[in-house]
Amino acid sequence: MSEPVLEIDNLSVQFNLKRGVLRAIDGVSFQIAKGETFGLVGESGSGKSVTARSIMRLIPTPPGEIASGTVRFQGRDLYQMSDNEIREIRGQNIAMVFQEPMNALNPVFTVGSQIGDALRTNMGLSKLEARERTIEMLQLVGIPSPTARIDNYVHEFSGGMRQRVMLAMALSCDPTFLIADEPTTALDVTIQAVILELITSMIERFDMSLLFITHNLGVVAHACDKIGVMYASHLVEMGTKDEIFANPQHPYTKGLLRSIPRLDVQEKFLTPIDGTVCNMMDPPMGCKFNPRCTEAMDVCRERIPEFRELSPGHFAACHLHDQPTV
Repeated sequence: MSEPVLEIDNLSVQFNLKRGVLRAIDGVSFQIAKGETFGLVGESGSGKSVTARSIMRLIPTPPGEIASGTVRFQGRDLYQMSDNEIREIRGQNIAMVFQEPMNALNPVFTVGSQIGDALRTNMGLSKLEARERTIEMLQLVGIPSPTARIDNYVHEFSGGMRQRVMLAMALSCDPTFLIADEPTTALDVTIQAVILELITSMIERFDMSLLFITHNLGVVAHACDKIGVMYASHLVEMGTKDEIFANPQHPYTKGLLRSIPRLDVQEKFLTPIDGTVCNMMDPPMGCKFNPRCTEAMDVCRERIPEFRELSPGHFAACHLHDQPTV
């Protein structure tokens, strides 16, 4: 394995609200190597998007606060950089595709002007060079008639085409690392597959690393080399795609897998995970999954389990693995 491009070490992020402190991420650590695709999976509210925005230093302060931990990109600590330095990193090295393009793109400017502005700011291109590069990128991501559509506004594109525009903008400055924050969630199944295939092909074409955030394990099965499973601010399991799907070690991961429609099992119905995600303003004692876990023990209600390596490259945080094997 090559040297890590991104290293997150013991990252904790909290939001200081009037009604109390909400710990959105609690002690999360993982690495992504050059050319590797890493899927971060979990239910809504588990902390996936906050992790992505923490990497980009886009957490609003206040009320947000980096309580502890470090994020290093190519060996450089992003939290020690000045505002100007982090803006350069965002534009030229790390790019992000957001979940909802209508919120990320400005509705009063054409898509060409928005992509062109990023190119002139980050790559120093002239107006003509930026326009030519924009047309090239729109064509690359499959926008039909890019020479004409470069002067269209966001509302003139369908949902799938807006995500293609977002991807063109993200890739326009030749980044080495891409964060895709649930880029297919608001799209129908057919368009989801097209956008997913487009993202994976672009990753291979540009030899980038990818952090893919989603609530759908089925999506990352096709897109990612390694998978991290998050629940209620904690990383509860991490391993290769093959390990996670063939040999899950955390009850939450097993529950997610049972909720995926499959053709190779006899059960006709999906098995949901009982209950809902805990209230993060008042989380349960011990393992946060214990109120929903069918295998919970007394120790699960007393202390948070250690995130430990169970086999080479396969980690899990569960008290079931505290027990000695016979």
